[in-house]
Amino acid sequence: MAVKIRLKRMGAKKSPFYRVVVADSRYPRDGRFIEEIGTYNPLTEPSEVKIDGEAAKKWIANGAQPTDIVRKLLKNNGIIG
Repeated sequence: MAVKIRLKRMGAKKSPFYRVVVADSRYPRDGRFIEEIGTYNPLTEPSEVKIDGEAAKKWIANGAQPTDIVRKLLKNNGIIG
């Protein structure tokens, strides 16, 4: 089982809002997930990012792979180096 930390798209058409979730890579993008660890709103200025740093570090230590976008969000918030 490959566990990923990725974005789950929420919100209405043309106004995206994302939840940062830990999910099995085989599940659909907006489908089942293991745990929700944060949110990301790209429409606000500046973009609003709220991520539980402790939970993200715990999942990464247990082998979860963040997607490219999530890795960038984690770096920008100082959660990973």
